[in-house]
Amino acid sequence: MFSGIVEEMATVVAINKYQENIDFTLKCSFADELRIDQSVAHNGVCLTVVSVEGDTYTTTAMKETLDRSNLGLLKVGDKVNVERSMLMNGRLDGHIVQGHVDQTAKCVAMEDADGSTYFKFEYPLDKVMARRGYFTVDKGSVTVNGVSLTVCEPTDNSFKVAIIPYTFENTNFCDIQVGSVVNLEFDILGKYIARLHDFS
Repeated sequence: MFSGIVEEMATVVAINKYQENIDFTLKCSFADELRIDQSVAHNGVCLTVVSVEGDTYTTTAMKETLDRSNLGLLKVGDKVNVERSMLMNGRLDGHIVQGHVDQTAKCVAMEDADGSTYFKFEYPLDKVMARRGYFTVDKGSVTVNGVSLTVCEPTDNSFKVAIIPYTFENTNFCDIQVGSVVNLEFDILGKYIARLHDFS
């Protein structure tokens, strides 16, 4: 379980493909605090630490994860938003994030907002999935590349988020441009409500 509050950006230092899996080795400041089997969110994707060596650690992504996320697009040198799992005795500063990415979206517009920036994202409309809670609502929560954000101006297949300068500088939103592919996790509470509605 995560909160969507990114701790820092890790740097991809090695990528090893084998069969349908990919091992990603990343460098970050808290690598020496990690242990094997620990969960870390990478651009919002929960992955298990499989090895730790000095200031780097390695995780494995399987085909299902690669198909649903932007991790397969990563290259050596790319910055990845990382967050360790949430401590249950702390404040929930973002929202409940599972680290189970639902799908990707594409940045289609960026707009200055007097110091902040509006990013607009579009994703393929799937009416069946929308009925199951895979959609956004105005002022609701969404996770974009692991960042907990508030939705603005949602449509059936798009939404905007406002990124303040701190978030822009301290997450990989600084690298997102029109055409960039990002990971989405829709709000788990919306999914449960939609599912309950199916049974009513």
